[in-house]
Amino acid sequence: MERIKEHPVLQPDERKTLSFTFDGKPCSALEGEAISSALYANGIKIFSRHIKDSSPQGIFCANGQCAQCSVVADGLTVKSCVTPVREGMRVATLRGAAELPRTACVQEFGRVEELDFDALIIGGGPSGLAAAAELGKLNVSTLIIDDKASFGGKLVLQTHKFFGSVEDCYAGTRGVDIAGKLEDQLKDYPSVKIWPNAACLAVFSDKKVGVLRGDKYCLIRPKAVVSATGAREKSLAFPGNTLPGVYGAGAFQTLVNRDLVRPARRLFIVGGGNVGLIAAYHALQAGIQVVGLIEAQEQCGGYKVHEDKIKRLGVPVYTRHTVVRADGAQGVETVTIAAVDDKFKMLPGTEKRFRADTLLIAVGLSPVDEFHAQAREAGMESFVCGDAQEIAEASAAMFSGKITAHKVLKSLGVMAAPVPGFWFDRLEVLKSRPGITKAPAKKDHQRPVYPVLHCRQEIPCNPCVTVCPKKSIKLSGDSIMNTPQFSGDCIGCFKCLLICPGLAVTIVDYRRDPANPSVALPFEIGRGLVKKGDRVRLTGWEGADLGEAEVLDVKDFKAENTLIVIVKATPATADLAVSLKLFEAEAGEKSAADLARADDDTIICRCERVSLGEIRAAIRGGMRDLNQLKAVTRAGMGACGSKTCASLLLNIFRSEGVAPGEVTAFSRRPLFVEAPLGAFSNVKCRTEVEEKASWSGF
Repeated sequence: MERIKEHPVLQPDERKTLSFTFDGKPCSALEGEAISSALYANGIKIFSRHIKDSSPQGIFCANGQCAQCSVVADGLTVKSCVTPVREGMRVATLRGAAELPRTACVQEFGRVEELDFDALIIGGGPSGLAAAAELGKLNVSTLIIDDKASFGGKLVLQTHKFFGSVEDCYAGTRGVDIAGKLEDQLKDYPSVKIWPNAACLAVFSDKKVGVLRGDKYCLIRPKAVVSATGAREKSLAFPGNTLPGVYGAGAFQTLVNRDLVRPARRLFIVGGGNVGLIAAYHALQAGIQVVGLIEAQEQCGGYKVHEDKIKRLGVPVYTRHTVVRADGAQGVETVTIAAVDDKFKMLPGTEKRFRADTLLIAVGLSPVDEFHAQAREAGMESFVCGDAQEIAEASAAMFSGKITAHKVLKSLGVMAAPVPGFWFDRLEVLKSRPGITKAPAKKDHQRPVYPVLHCRQEIPCNPCVTVCPKKSIKLSGDSIMNTPQFSGDCIGCFKCLLICPGLAVTIVDYRRDPANPSVALPFEIGRGLVKKGDRVRLTGWEGADLGEAEVLDVKDFKAENTLIVIVKATPATADLAVSLKLFEAEAGEKSAADLARADDDTIICRCERVSLGEIRAAIRGGMRDLNQLKAVTRAGMGACGSKTCASLLLNIFRSEGVAPGEVTAFSRRPLFVEAPLGAFSNVKCRTEVEEKASWSGF
């Protein structure tokens, strides 16, 4: 079993154990657990065999957006990441339509109920919850739905403390806790109805919205629709990109942080944005070795404090590198990377191969905005917020939801005043890209105890300023984008250290020993790893080795789920020490230069297994219409509805010298969320297997 029993932040909950089978093999699951997570917990990573070439298939998004994780459950093909395990469920590898039992529909048509609401919010993530709260304050009849069992969106996957403003978005609080706070506040507003496990299927031209709540379908007639549907992860084209073990960072966080399943032993990450950097840190918290992280740009695009956190612990970050290929028989066994030039072309002779069983793809997100488009086409009052509008941090998404709610209020005639202009200014700050990185500040005082602020990059963040009881930490300007500075008195209370999202505050203390000061360091990787009396290696703000030090004490602040490791330092290292180095970087093996060649066998369309070579041949033959491309090659025709491959296809056109304006886009599917056709009439269906089982009882 691959379950996480101990975690520095998360606590395993006690749930009933269920029994099920996979290909006849007895397995166990926790009540309410998704099939995909249960299979991973049982050490199973191959969910299907593609009908085209019998290639092994695993998970990719774990969010219901693709169909990579499909299995056969009690005779029906289902997405394992959104289907809970039931007691006695018979799960099997999906091997093609020929092996599926026929479905016998029982003619039990149910009435389709129609319900009226002033506002319908599709998506219960940070922006949707924030919007619902604003509408609830003015007693607006609101329905908020989400296709997951719990609300919070990606917040429920985030164990780290959030950046931003304490006042506007709970900065300094962990994402998992913010999710609970946002949902709990809705209890104060009786006009807001909350539907978990409710998927929006479509917005129709008669201004009705189809919602499947559990197994019951209904129609909602809202006066306004808010799409707070978030984003889906982008894929990446390289040989081996569909092997089991290659999947998105969101899928990884779902397994590790939501379901406490350890899906990897040796992990490699592609992408140096916040998503990839945070996933690396989450992996370390789960006891997973992070072999390395690569970023094609000259610098990582995420917050520097996220990058520095993992570098301090010993994780190597390779900028100006790309993934060449993933190799393995039935799953990922090795990952090969190479350096790239300033035009992102691989440099022959720089290839390195690393042993890894999992490769995370964190190369960006695409807005899920299809419902917003459908509502606009239907002539409805349609609004969009959060990542569905623009990809940004969750802190910005919360404020975006608040602003959008006030736009809804105005459209409904509840409020006549426009949204305050300074709200938009604040939103722009919260979604700001990182600014300049400043040089370390020089010490200009001789206080016996003081904080050292290792936060050098301009990012929106102010928790340390708000929490200091002596008001001795201030921003260097009026904006929360400015870096903090210490000026005043310090009592060594640790509050600034404990609240800092970047683990970028340490406390230096000369009071007991002027010759050998102590340094208090934040530590969140695991309890029991460091003990009093241990010899540890100190690292600086960017991971520089500062030598060994003795651990004087370890304090466990359980309310904050943070340890403080107090070490003996020297006057030369006291102000420089930021963290402990836990891991040694691996050099990797030199690989043959020919591995850097582009491989026409690279899979672009996962659902239909259409290769890069097939796409190139069609483009070079003069094809400029994605719909024609789909008809000829089947690219984009699969179960995911081109949600995974569409951006890759456009990139191939660009690489072939075809401007985006020359390409005709895919025609939008009227239904892009998979559901049984019988659901639209509340028809009850049973498989042929279930039908025979019911007759056997007579």
